[in-house]
Amino acid sequence: MAEIYGTILASPFAQTVLLFVLVFVVVFAILQKSKVLGDGKKQIDALVALAIGLLFVGVGYATDLISKLIPFLAVSLIIIFVFLLIWGIFYVGGDGFKTPNGVRIAGGILALLAVVIAVVYFTGFWDTLLAFIFNNSGLVGNIVFIVIIGLAVWAAIGSKGDSGDSGSGKKRE
Repeated sequence: MAEIYGTILASPFAQTVLLFVLVFVVVFAILQKSKVLGDGKKQIDALVALAIGLLFVGVGYATDLISKLIPFLAVSLIIIFVFLLIWGIFYVGGDGFKTPNGVRIAGGILALLAVVIAVVYFTGFWDTLLAFIFNNSGLVGNIVFIVIIGLAVWAAIGSKGDSGDSGSGKKRE
């Protein structure tokens, strides 16, 4: 009996065609950008990309591996895109209002923190993380203490003081 798929794109044939197109386009773009086979040789680049794409879809393990990695790639790209959108709030281009560097850094940290928390929450790992934090209070307390000490040492060593040579290379007379 024949299997019924939800859409035509869910059929194995369509999946194979889409993987071929993906490999062909990626290989063609790499060959065009790197100019390995020569400058202005689109036909040769297309033939090599075609051969690699056809060889790729002929190997079942490779197509299975790539078809399993594509959803992860798509989700990762969307997560990066959301981070860049949130971080972009703190940057203004052109002759507009200039955001101070401290605000940019703080905005980047807050954007990264927001994206990490959202990913952890929406993947369902939030409850596991909270259970780990509150059930292992000794371990978490030690980790927090070590992080605080590390930040204090970094602030003490990394801060620029007024004492000593400023490193400008000029002698005082």
